[in-house]
Amino acid sequence: MATENAAGNRIEQLLDAGSFVEIGGAVTARTTDFNMQEKKTPADGVITGYGVIDGNLVYVYSQDASVLKGSIGEMHARKIANIYDMAMKMGAPVIGLVDCAGLRLQEATDALEAFGTLYLKQSLASGVIPQITAIFGTCGGGMAVVPALTDFTFMEANDAKLFVNAPHTLADASYDESLASAAYQNEVVGLVDGIGTQEEILEKIAQLVVMPYPKMEPVIVEELSGEDRGGGFGSTDKKEENENAEQGRESGATEGDNQSVQ
Repeated sequence: MATENAAGNRIEQLLDAGSFVEIGGAVTARTTDFNMQEKKTPADGVITGYGVIDGNLVYVYSQDASVLKGSIGEMHARKIANIYDMAMKMGAPVIGLVDCAGLRLQEATDALEAFGTLYLKQSLASGVIPQITAIFGTCGGGMAVVPALTDFTFMEANDAKLFVNAPHTLADASYDESLASAAYQNEVVGLVDGIGTQEEILEKIAQLVVMPYPKMEPVIVEELSGEDRGGGFGSTDKKEENENAEQGRESGATEGDNQSVQ
């Protein structure tokens, strides 16, 4: 893993020293459209793998803005989807360190399909494993949906930007750049759970990972009586009224049958 760039440095700061194992480091962009074969795309712009935080297993992806602005293409998304599959099998959190301009236009529909795959993996993981996103640079276009699908989202206070449409996409359209800022997304929109410096955010993520949680021991019973249920889901807790209503429906059906016979 290249630790001389920001993406690699963030992983090194987050995980226990020497614990990170990179997956897919030799992957590059597959497409040759628009002379893409002439561009260097090391790791296709995203470092993926797993490591530990205070001994707790986590899966991590960190986007490298020095490679095509960190934009998402086919192989980029496949690498992230791959660690989602592994995290689901292991029951471990997925942590995304985001710095991405959005969809890679050179890959067109392949990039669109890649986003769909990523959204699907996030949806399948929802409620099954923790998902944490931290935005350190740009999070634009289709990538802006990703933090909305995760459990916790953080933004770097000064440089991070979160938006769907880029500034000045429409001619003569007024645009307030503060709408994409960490403060606005945290205080007004409510999409972002916390803001701070890079070091503060990585510390908050580590705290979430090592946070203790109560163990729930199942209680096995032979059967549940009506009194034990106390109403429960799908019940009005009005047994007598329900029985009277049912008798009324049966009586009405019988009268209707008699009239039809006559």
